[in-house]
Amino acid sequence: MFEETKNRGLFSAQQDTSDITVAKSFMTQVFGWMTLAMVATAITAYLFASSDALINTLRVVVDGRTSLTPLGWFVTLSPIGFVLLMSFGFQRLSPAVLTLLFITFSVLMGMSLSFILLAYTAASVYKTFAVTAAMFGIMAVTGYTTKTDLTKFGSMMMMGLIGMLIAMLVNFFMQSSTMDYIISIIGVLVFTGLTAYDVQRLKRIGAGAGEYGEANTRKLSILGALTLYLDFINLFLFLLRFLGDRK
Repeated sequence: MFEETKNRGLFSAQQDTSDITVAKSFMTQVFGWMTLAMVATAITAYLFASSDALINTLRVVVDGRTSLTPLGWFVTLSPIGFVLLMSFGFQRLSPAVLTLLFITFSVLMGMSLSFILLAYTAASVYKTFAVTAAMFGIMAVTGYTTKTDLTKFGSMMMMGLIGMLIAMLVNFFMQSSTMDYIISIIGVLVFTGLTAYDVQRLKRIGAGAGEYGEANTRKLSILGALTLYLDFINLFLFLLRFLGDRK
Protein backbone atom coordinates (compact mmCIF):
# COMPACT_ATOMS: atom_id res chain seq x y z
CA MET A 1 0.00 0.00 0.00
CA PHE A 2 2.77 2.39 0.95
CA GLU A 3 4.68 1.62 -2.23
CA GLU A 4 1.57 2.14 -4.37
CA THR A 5 0.86 5.49 -2.73
CA LYS A 6 4.48 6.49 -3.21
CA ASN A 7 4.34 5.59 -6.91
CA ARG A 8 1.15 7.56 -7.37
CA GLY A 9 2.72 10.58 -5.73
CA LEU A 10 5.78 10.26 -7.94
CA PHE A 11 3.62 9.99 -11.07
CA SER A 12 1.61 13.05 -10.02
CA ALA A 13 4.79 15.04 -9.44
CA GLN A 14 6.15 14.00 -12.83
CA GLN A 15 2.85 14.95 -14.47
CA ASP A 16 2.90 18.38 -12.80
CA THR A 17 6.47 18.94 -13.96
CA SER A 18 5.52 17.91 -17.49
CA ASP A 19 2.54 20.29 -17.51
CA ILE A 20 4.72 23.16 -16.32
CA THR A 21 7.30 22.45 -19.02
CA VAL A 22 4.63 22.28 -21.73
CA ALA A 23 3.01 25.49 -20.45
CA LYS A 24 6.36 27.32 -20.51
CA SER A 25 7.02 26.16 -24.06
CA PHE A 26 3.54 27.27 -25.14
CA MET A 27 3.87 30.69 -23.48
CA THR A 28 7.27 31.15 -25.12
CA GLN A 29 5.58 30.64 -28.49
CA VAL A 30 2.80 33.06 -27.56
CA PHE A 31 5.17 35.84 -26.54
CA GLY A 32 7.39 35.09 -29.53
CA TRP A 33 4.51 35.60 -31.97
CA MET A 34 3.37 38.69 -30.07
CA THR A 35 6.86 40.20 -30.21
CA LEU A 36 7.09 39.52 -33.93
CA ALA A 37 3.74 41.24 -34.48
CA MET A 38 4.76 44.23 -32.35
CA VAL A 39 8.00 44.62 -34.33
CA ALA A 40 6.08 44.43 -37.64
CA THR A 41 3.61 47.04 -36.39
CA ALA A 42 6.33 49.40 -35.13
CA ILE A 43 8.39 49.20 -38.33
CA THR A 44 5.33 49.71 -40.55
CA ALA A 45 4.09 52.67 -38.48
CA TYR A 46 7.53 54.31 -38.62
CA LEU A 47 7.91 53.80 -42.37
CA PHE A 48 4.50 55.28 -43.18
CA ALA A 49 4.87 58.20 -40.76
CA SER A 50 8.32 59.00 -42.19
CA SER A 51 7.32 58.91 -45.86
CA ASP A 52 4.97 61.43 -47.45
CA ALA A 53 4.52 59.10 -50.42
CA LEU A 54 3.38 56.23 -48.18
CA ILE A 55 1.19 58.25 -45.81
CA ASN A 56 -0.49 59.96 -48.77
CA THR A 57 -1.79 56.57 -49.90
CA LEU A 58 -3.87 56.61 -46.72
CA ARG A 59 -5.00 60.23 -46.53
CA VAL A 60 -5.79 63.23 -48.65
CA VAL A 61 -5.37 66.81 -47.43
CA VAL A 62 -7.58 69.39 -49.17
CA ASP A 63 -7.82 72.99 -47.95
CA GLY A 64 -6.32 71.96 -44.61
CA ARG A 65 -8.88 69.21 -44.08
CA THR A 66 -7.76 65.59 -43.92
CA SER A 67 -9.84 62.72 -45.27
CA LEU A 68 -9.07 59.06 -45.77
CA THR A 69 -8.45 57.45 -49.13
CA PRO A 70 -10.19 54.14 -49.95
CA LEU A 71 -7.02 52.37 -48.79
CA GLY A 72 -7.06 54.47 -45.62
CA TRP A 73 -10.61 53.36 -44.84
CA PHE A 74 -9.66 49.74 -45.52
CA VAL A 75 -6.65 50.00 -43.20
CA THR A 76 -8.79 51.59 -40.49
CA LEU A 77 -11.69 49.12 -40.60
CA SER A 78 -10.15 45.84 -41.78
CA PRO A 79 -8.34 44.88 -38.52
CA ILE A 80 -11.75 44.19 -36.94
CA GLY A 81 -12.52 41.79 -39.77
CA PHE A 82 -9.15 40.10 -39.39
CA VAL A 83 -9.72 39.54 -35.66
CA LEU A 84 -13.16 38.05 -36.29
CA LEU A 85 -11.86 35.88 -39.13
CA MET A 86 -8.99 34.49 -37.05
CA SER A 87 -11.19 33.93 -34.00
CA PHE A 88 -14.16 32.27 -35.68
CA GLY A 89 -12.14 30.54 -38.39
CA PHE A 90 -9.87 28.72 -35.95
CA GLN A 91 -11.11 25.24 -36.82
CA ARG A 92 -11.09 25.72 -40.59
CA LEU A 93 -7.89 27.71 -41.06
CA SER A 94 -4.53 25.97 -41.32
CA PRO A 95 -1.61 27.10 -39.12
CA ALA A 96 0.10 28.65 -42.17
CA VAL A 97 -2.98 30.67 -43.17
CA LEU A 98 -3.60 31.79 -39.59
CA THR A 99 0.04 32.89 -39.33
CA LEU A 100 -0.23 34.86 -42.57
CA LEU A 101 -3.42 36.54 -41.39
CA PHE A 102 -1.82 37.49 -38.07
CA ILE A 103 1.26 39.03 -39.71
CA THR A 104 -0.92 40.87 -42.25
CA PHE A 105 -3.08 42.13 -39.39
CA SER A 106 -0.03 43.48 -37.53
CA VAL A 107 1.15 45.31 -40.68
CA LEU A 108 -2.29 46.86 -41.20
CA MET A 109 -2.28 47.96 -37.56
CA GLY A 110 1.09 49.60 -38.16
CA MET A 111 -0.30 51.49 -41.14
CA SER A 112 -3.25 52.63 -39.02
CA LEU A 113 -1.10 53.63 -36.04
CA SER A 114 1.18 55.71 -38.28
CA PHE A 115 -1.34 58.53 -37.85
CA ILE A 116 -0.50 58.56 -34.14
CA LEU A 117 3.16 59.27 -34.90
CA LEU A 118 2.01 62.24 -36.95
CA ALA A 119 -0.34 63.55 -34.25
CA TYR A 120 1.88 63.15 -31.16
CA THR A 121 5.47 64.09 -30.44
CA ALA A 122 7.98 61.28 -30.75
CA ALA A 123 9.17 61.79 -27.16
CA SER A 124 5.68 61.34 -25.71
CA VAL A 125 5.05 58.26 -27.87
CA TYR A 126 8.29 56.65 -26.66
CA LYS A 127 7.48 57.59 -23.06
CA THR A 128 3.98 56.13 -23.31
CA PHE A 129 5.31 52.98 -24.93
CA ALA A 130 7.82 52.52 -22.09
CA VAL A 131 5.11 52.99 -19.45
CA THR A 132 2.83 50.58 -21.30
CA ALA A 133 5.58 47.97 -21.57
CA ALA A 134 6.32 48.26 -17.84
CA MET A 135 2.65 47.94 -16.84
CA PHE A 136 2.06 45.09 -19.28
CA GLY A 137 5.17 43.25 -18.05
CA ILE A 138 4.19 43.57 -14.39
CA MET A 139 0.65 42.33 -15.00
CA ALA A 140 1.86 39.51 -17.27
CA VAL A 141 4.23 38.26 -14.57
CA THR A 142 1.45 38.61 -12.00
CA GLY A 143 -0.95 36.59 -14.12
CA TYR A 144 1.64 33.89 -14.76
CA THR A 145 2.84 33.48 -11.19
CA THR A 146 -0.23 34.12 -9.03
CA LYS A 147 -1.96 31.14 -7.41
CA THR A 148 -5.24 33.06 -7.22
CA ASP A 149 -7.89 32.06 -9.72
CA LEU A 150 -8.57 35.17 -11.83
CA THR A 151 -11.64 33.77 -13.60
CA LYS A 152 -14.15 35.93 -11.69
CA PHE A 153 -11.82 38.91 -12.00
CA GLY A 154 -11.61 38.33 -15.75
CA SER A 155 -15.39 38.21 -15.99
CA MET A 156 -15.55 41.58 -14.25
CA MET A 157 -13.01 43.00 -16.70
CA MET A 158 -15.03 41.70 -19.65
CA MET A 159 -18.16 43.35 -18.24
CA GLY A 160 -16.16 46.55 -17.87
CA LEU A 161 -15.00 46.23 -21.49
CA ILE A 162 -18.57 45.84 -22.75
CA GLY A 163 -19.70 48.81 -20.67
CA MET A 164 -16.81 50.87 -21.98
CA LEU A 165 -17.67 50.05 -25.61
CA ILE A 166 -21.27 51.09 -25.03
CA ALA A 167 -20.10 54.33 -23.41
CA MET A 168 -17.78 55.02 -26.36
CA LEU A 169 -20.68 54.53 -28.76
CA VAL A 170 -22.87 56.93 -26.76
CA ASN A 171 -20.07 59.49 -26.51
CA PHE A 172 -19.56 59.31 -30.28
CA PHE A 173 -22.81 61.28 -30.51
CA MET A 174 -22.50 63.30 -27.28
CA GLN A 175 -18.88 64.37 -27.81
CA SER A 176 -18.42 64.91 -24.07
CA SER A 177 -14.81 65.57 -23.01
CA THR A 178 -15.63 64.54 -19.44
CA MET A 179 -17.04 61.19 -20.54
CA ASP A 180 -14.06 60.72 -22.84
CA TYR A 181 -11.75 61.22 -19.85
CA ILE A 182 -13.73 58.71 -17.75
CA ILE A 183 -13.70 56.19 -20.62
CA SER A 184 -9.93 56.54 -20.88
CA ILE A 185 -9.49 55.79 -17.18
CA ILE A 186 -11.76 52.75 -17.45
CA GLY A 187 -9.85 51.63 -20.55
CA VAL A 188 -6.52 51.69 -18.73
CA LEU A 189 -7.95 49.74 -15.79
CA VAL A 190 -9.74 47.19 -17.97
CA PHE A 191 -6.80 46.33 -20.23
CA THR A 192 -4.36 46.31 -17.33
CA GLY A 193 -6.56 43.76 -15.58
CA LEU A 194 -7.23 41.76 -18.74
CA THR A 195 -3.49 41.34 -19.27
CA ALA A 196 -3.12 39.39 -16.02
CA TYR A 197 -6.29 37.39 -16.66
CA ASP A 198 -5.38 36.52 -20.25
CA VAL A 199 -1.86 35.41 -19.32
CA GLN A 200 -3.22 33.08 -16.62
CA ARG A 201 -5.85 31.72 -19.02
CA LEU A 202 -3.22 31.09 -21.70
CA LYS A 203 -0.95 29.42 -19.16
CA ARG A 204 -3.75 26.97 -18.34
CA ILE A 205 -4.35 26.34 -22.03
CA GLY A 206 -0.64 25.76 -22.47
CA ALA A 207 -0.55 23.15 -19.71
CA GLY A 208 -2.73 20.89 -21.85
CA ALA A 209 -1.09 21.79 -25.17
CA GLY A 210 0.46 18.34 -25.44
CA GLU A 211 -3.01 16.88 -26.00
CA TYR A 212 -4.02 19.27 -28.81
CA GLY A 213 -1.57 18.18 -31.47
CA GLU A 214 1.17 20.25 -33.08
CA ALA A 215 -1.07 22.07 -35.57
CA ASN A 216 -3.70 23.12 -33.02
CA THR A 217 -1.02 24.11 -30.52
CA ARG A 218 0.53 26.46 -33.07
CA LYS A 219 -2.86 27.95 -33.90
CA LEU A 220 -3.66 28.42 -30.21
CA SER A 221 -0.32 30.16 -29.68
CA ILE A 222 -1.11 32.58 -32.51
CA LEU A 223 -4.57 33.36 -31.11
CA GLY A 224 -2.98 33.80 -27.69
CA ALA A 225 -0.47 36.23 -29.18
CA LEU A 226 -3.34 38.10 -30.84
CA THR A 227 -5.12 38.43 -27.47
CA LEU A 228 -2.07 39.82 -25.68
CA TYR A 229 -1.21 42.03 -28.66
CA LEU A 230 -4.65 43.63 -28.46
CA ASP A 231 -4.31 44.07 -24.68
CA PHE A 232 -0.99 45.86 -25.18
CA ILE A 233 -2.11 48.08 -28.08
CA ASN A 234 -5.33 49.15 -26.37
CA LEU A 235 -3.51 49.87 -23.11
CA PHE A 236 -0.99 51.96 -25.07
CA LEU A 237 -3.72 53.93 -26.87
CA PHE A 238 -5.63 54.74 -23.68
CA LEU A 239 -2.46 55.77 -21.84
CA LEU A 240 -1.50 57.97 -24.77
CA ARG A 241 -4.58 60.07 -24.08
CA PHE A 242 -3.05 61.00 -20.72
CA LEU A 243 0.67 60.98 -21.47
CA GLY A 244 0.75 62.02 -25.14
CA ASP A 245 1.71 65.52 -26.23
CA ARG A 246 0.10 66.59 -29.48
CA LYS A 247 2.23 68.35 -32.07
